[in-house]
Amino acid sequence: MALWTCQGRNKKLVSSLIASYFWSGDAIRSRSVSDVVLSSTVDIPAPSARLVADWEREISLRLDLGAGEVEELSLARSRAHARWPDYKHCVQAVSDWTRTLGLQDVLAASDVALMTCRGAKYHHDGAQYGGAAFCNLFLSEDRGLDVHFPATGQRIPLVRGTAVIFDTGQPHAVIDRQSSGFNVADFPIDRDCTQVFLSWELPIENAYVGETLHIAFDIDPATALGLGEEQVWLNGARITLCADTGRWCEAAIVNRARVS
Repeated sequence: MALWTCQGRNKKLVSSLIASYFWSGDAIRSRSVSDVVLSSTVDIPAPSARLVADWEREISLRLDLGAGEVEELSLARSRAHARWPDYKHCVQAVSDWTRTLGLQDVLAASDVALMTCRGAKYHHDGAQYGGAAFCNLFLSEDRGLDVHFPATGQRIPLVRGTAVIFDTGQPHAVIDRQSSGFNVADFPIDRDCTQVFLSWELPIENAYVGETLHIAFDIDPATALGLGEEQVWLNGARITLCADTGRWCEAAIVNRARVS
């Protein structure tokens, strides 16, 4: 996979293998980062007006969600007192889709959270969820937004029922459909652009998940042995991501820029 990386002020195109170092039990294990992004649109009921109003109150009063931010909503609250009787239909629709991909019953055994965002800056989640792939189901109507994977060039329109599976180490963002990247100005306070979605953590070490995403394990056991936290490396150096462009940068360069 060809990747843009930032090296100081110069940009360089490199073709190399990104390594994710993740917790496996009590030890750090290494693996490749998959460039496989799977998507579909599944048939799910629209959330009720009562449920949407409850989400909007929580977003406004508790989260104070800003442009580019991703936060967790209370799934327990949404399911309490019969607020969301169609939750089970949403889960079933995604479960049926994942089975067609060969993932068997992985979804049923995976942790799930209810999330929301007003767009999302370019980021990856490999430093917190390196042991997982994400399976996201978007519940909101079309707000003119896409989820963008800059390393692969894929843009997936977000509509009610959009389902996406991807490696947590894969850079991604939620951007305006007419924009080439993330721009705070695309998300003014008076624009209705909030997306709510369910997100499952599929265990990357599950045989079905690893095979579906073409993950290679233990690609750098020597480095993994010396690490004490999850992180992502490229060409033997730890890397981070530019939130504006979605390009990989050496962590040391980013740290120097912050100091200066």
